[in-house]
Amino acid sequence: MKFNYDEFITRNIGFVSKKEQNLIKEARVFVAGAGGMGGAAIACLARMGVENFIIADLDEFEVSNLNRQIFANLNTVGKDKALQTKEALLNINPNVQIELHDHSWVEKLEEILTRIDVVVNGCDDTRATLILMRMAAKFKVTVIDAFASTLPSVYSIQPNDKRPEEIMNYPSIGRAIETLSDEELDLCAKREIEYVMIHSSTAKHVILDIAAEMVSGKRSRISFAPMVWMTGCLMAFEVTKVILGKEKLASARGVFINPWSFKIEKPINSIFAFFKGIAVRTFLNRLMKD
Repeated sequence: MKFNYDEFITRNIGFVSKKEQNLIKEARVFVAGAGGMGGAAIACLARMGVENFIIADLDEFEVSNLNRQIFANLNTVGKDKALQTKEALLNINPNVQIELHDHSWVEKLEEILTRIDVVVNGCDDTRATLILMRMAAKFKVTVIDAFASTLPSVYSIQPNDKRPEEIMNYPSIGRAIETLSDEELDLCAKREIEYVMIHSSTAKHVILDIAAEMVSGKRSRISFAPMVWMTGCLMAFEVTKVILGKEKLASARGVFINPWSFKIEKPINSIFAFFKGIAVRTFLNRLMKD
């Protein structure tokens, strides 16, 4: 079957204009992590008509990925995520240009950031994320990311915004990233969990015994397909806003979408956050001891 781009995107027109669709087509997107949220965002962007991707991933698909990762199936288990994602995208749009990177993408980040318009961060490596966020500020590139949450979420870090490490008070603030110990990187991850619990109702939608195992490092991060795919869609919308020059982006402090209650949950003010933070930290410490 002969591929025709105009026919491929014909139903996009109306949501976006033909001029805007051309901007989408020409946009250059870097995605770090092609698994859950990153993979869902890639799928949306490719079907929107984006034709220029740089994708980095260092893993292979596993059976445990089948519950949520959009490009994971029985035929891709045991195979390179980045390469399988590329093959899937070429079966959607054979004109798409895709550059792949493995674990060495962090070392090549400076060169990558000079060639793209926007970043989607779908990796769960704290050290790599810290480097990415700092480098993106240097090169004036917006990064779209999401929280480790049981609720779909998204945040957009524009070049002049505070970095997430500052917003969530990581121990990395003002320090060279290579000096951070594994324990300090673990604390960064725990600070993110604290932030999520302070500013959203995520704790109401998790089994606490399981959450305790996750916080203590005994269990991998929990994930659920509807939450992951909704988050990927939100990230794709934020990328679209950047591409089209829309002014209203999700703030650097983030937003949570609660599909259980049909509510939008935004970060609370600093006074309430301070006192709720005390309660959250007490709760987490007790949870880990139990």
